[in-house]
Amino acid sequence: MSSTRTNASWLGYQPSGRGLDVEVFHFSDLCRRGTPAQIRAPHRYAFYMLVCVTEGQVIQTVDFLPVGCASGSLLVLKPGQVHSLGSHEGWDGWMVLFRSEFLPSEAQTTADLLPALGLDRLPDHLCLQTPEFQAVEEAIARMQQDAMSDAPPADVHAMIRYQLCALLLRLTILHGRQAGAEMARSQGLQRFAKFRSLLEENYSGWHNVSAYARALGCTEKSLTRAALEATGKSAKSVIASRIALEAKRLLAHSNRPIYLISEGLGFMEATNFAKFFKRETGLTPVGFRRSCEW
Repeated sequence: MSSTRTNASWLGYQPSGRGLDVEVFHFSDLCRRGTPAQIRAPHRYAFYMLVCVTEGQVIQTVDFLPVGCASGSLLVLKPGQVHSLGSHEGWDGWMVLFRSEFLPSEAQTTADLLPALGLDRLPDHLCLQTPEFQAVEEAIARMQQDAMSDAPPADVHAMIRYQLCALLLRLTILHGRQAGAEMARSQGLQRFAKFRSLLEENYSGWHNVSAYARALGCTEKSLTRAALEATGKSAKSVIASRIALEAKRLLAHSNRPIYLISEGLGFMEATNFAKFFKRETGLTPVGFRRSCEW
């Protein structure tokens, strides 16, 4: 079976048979719903997922890269990313699934109380110290217990929504403490953060460093210096890596023809896309798609 046809619908989970916009459960519960092959298979989700490892060790993959996880690890997975839970044995933890619509929007009055959820700015992998991890684990466990409440569904829904927002704010604060001091000292890292945000919005259309430098009001050299400081790669390489990643995602988790993938990523000719992809990954688009079969 090809992973391009993998269906993640079995991940749908409704505690106590109640339809909530956020689902909280143990990984061990999920294992009773899916097969080892389903657990191991890579999926591209249309929702957010938090994976909080509470015991054991496991190597998961995020966007085709291995991530070693142990107690204290928290994965923050965003819509569009490709993820595999790895082994169905040797570890357990909490899983929280929710859609972006579940969070308050800027147009809602509650957003005044939530100035910076920063969900998309969080790294894929957070390593938390014991006190921080305990607070996060307790917050998730409380959400799971409250989801089982016999209170009116609308009240349960609202309570879980605010609890999730509080949890995400906690994670934003924890990450900010880890990265904030260094970021505050470095103008280059601040510039790179803005560059990365622009890249997420424009990678399919803006392939040149000059476009991002103009948008940021800086020179190409200063943008490249910022990228080298943050990642050890040039700005040109960062752009190419992001385009290649999206190509991998589409090749592995859609049946879209390669020429349409090429057009969607801003290439005028499929042959140019094929040359670019092989240069970045060492494989042709067809070869990579075949390698994703399982």
